[in-house]
Amino acid sequence: MRDLITDEEFQRIVRYLKPRYGLDLEQKKVIVNGRMENYIKAGGWANFDQYMDAVERDRSGNLEMILVNMLTTNHTYFMREFGHFDYFRKEVLPGLKTKESAKKDLRIWCGAASTGEEPYMIAMVLQDFFGVEHNQWDTKVLATDVSTKVLKKAIAGVYNAEALKEVPEQWKRHFFSQDKMSGQYMVKEELKKEVIFRQFNLMEPFPFRKKLHTIFLRNVMIYFDEKTKAELLRKVYDALEPGGYLFIGMTETLDRNTVPFQIIQPSIFRK
Repeated sequence: MRDLITDEEFQRIVRYLKPRYGLDLEQKKVIVNGRMENYIKAGGWANFDQYMDAVERDRSGNLEMILVNMLTTNHTYFMREFGHFDYFRKEVLPGLKTKESAKKDLRIWCGAASTGEEPYMIAMVLQDFFGVEHNQWDTKVLATDVSTKVLKKAIAGVYNAEALKEVPEQWKRHFFSQDKMSGQYMVKEELKKEVIFRQFNLMEPFPFRKKLHTIFLRNVMIYFDEKTKAELLRKVYDALEPGGYLFIGMTETLDRNTVPFQIIQPSIFRK
């Protein structure tokens, strides 16, 4: 097999993934080659084209899912961009507690769940905020990702000590148990049941029957071009309750000519 993906083979992968998943890989040829080359060799395909023939013929969709898993980066950790969680606890939740005091039903969606650190963080903040009243409220977090591979890890809820190094000790004790042999931390069932993990492609129509109070869509739009991003943000805006909040990654931007979000501070917006 050749060492490098050809331009034609690369463009074929780009054209395949863009309409299906919104992934904009135009500038990522080296990354695509690096992540896929060994897999294609091990699978016995002579080249990238032969592999893509197999992907397109595979009625089960398994090869396509493996392709998506390989090409979506999922680097995350507990407490990442903690300013968001701080704002959520101090500013968003007090308002929601007052507004929803009759129904006691909060609808929160984490749209790029990755390996689970972010939705578990949201759930920890919710439990910490509501305290003894927590059982009176429905605060379950919907957590979705396009990658089945990362969702398996998220559902398992097992993390190394490095991933939790920024987590306060009291939270570690309360929400995790540590395996003395391996040193790994396991999310306790009490917290696990507060997060509902589902596989979901952001390019698909949103399935929500009710409007959402808060959407975390952090560090996922970096994969999308401006047109795809604009279409996604319009769907997000429509899915939010009036006054609902959107959190995006701190290095991401939002064009408010596309959707009329009110900017609260960089990376935090309100409908």
